[in-house]
Amino acid sequence: MRSLLLRAAPLALLVAACTPASPQTTPPARPSHTATPTSQAGGCPGYPTPACTGVPKGTRLKTLQPDFYGAYRVTKDGTVLDGVHIPGTLLITAQNVTVRNSQIDGDVKNDYDGKIYPFTISDSTVGPENGCNQSVGIWSAQFTATRVHVRNHSDGFSVSGDNVVIRDSYVLLCSRPGDHSDGIQTVGAGHTLVFDHNTVDQRYAPQHTAPVFLVDPNTGVQVTDNLLIGGTYTIRVRAASGAVVRDNAVVNKSWDYGPSDSDCSKTTWTGNRLVTIDDDYTVTSTVGPLECVG
Repeated sequence: MRSLLLRAAPLALLVAACTPASPQTTPPARPSHTATPTSQAGGCPGYPTPACTGVPKGTRLKTLQPDFYGAYRVTKDGTVLDGVHIPGTLLITAQNVTVRNSQIDGDVKNDYDGKIYPFTISDSTVGPENGCNQSVGIWSAQFTATRVHVRNHSDGFSVSGDNVVIRDSYVLLCSRPGDHSDGIQTVGAGHTLVFDHNTVDQRYAPQHTAPVFLVDPNTGVQVTDNLLIGGTYTIRVRAASGAVVRDNAVVNKSWDYGPSDSDCSKTTWTGNRLVTIDDDYTVTSTVGPLECVG
C-alpha cells in the first residue's frame, strides 16, 4: 500500500485492472546476479544489465535514516545526494535535486501535496535486495533517470505529468497476488516522455500487464531501442497521435497473448523486431520483424 503521506493516487492507476488476467504460470528462476550492484558508470556495451546499471562497483555508501513518516525527505533546493544509502523511501520536495551513485531500498517520488519537484537520478539502485515492493520504483513527472537499476518492485516507472526521460536503465519486476505489474506506465495526460535504450524483464512477475503500458493521451511519446521481455502484451502504446515506437527488440514468445496491442493509426512504428537472448541479455538471433498489431 502506498504511503498515506502522499495525496491519493489518481483513479487512472487502476486502468491496468481492465487487462485480461494473465495465465497462472511458474516463472523461471530469478537471475542470481541482480542483487549486488556492480555497474561501472559510463554506459552499457549492449542492452542495459545489472552489470552496467545501478550503484557503481566499489562505491562507499553513507546511510541516511528516514526522518519523515518512514521516508527520507529532501527539502532544500539543489540538494545533491551522492553515495548514500536510504533504507526506505526517498521523498523529494525541493527543486532540482540530484541523486547519483546511491541505493534507495524503497521508492523515489517527487509528487507531494499537489506539487511536482524536478530531479535527476543516475547510476543508482532502487528497490529492496529481496522480496517484492508493491509500489512504483520511481515516479511521477519532471525527472530524468539514467543507468538506474530498478529491482524487486511490481512497477518500474510511473509517469503522471510532463518532461520525463528514462535512458540506459534496467528494470527487473516482481509481483504479488492482485498486482498489475508494468515496466513503465502513464497515469493521466502529459507531454514529452522518452523511454530510450532500457531493458525491462517481466518474466518474474506472474501478475502483470506490460513492460510498456502507455495508454493515456500523452504527447511527445518516444519508445526507442529497448529490450522488452514478458507481459500480457509486451508493447501497449495508445497515446496521443505522434507517438514513436522504433527499433525495439521484443523477446520472442515471452508474452501471454501477443507482442503488441497498440494504436497503429496514431503511432509511427518502425524497425521493431522479435529476438532471442541469452542469460546476459545479449541478443543471440533476430527471429523477424515485429509489426504493429492493435
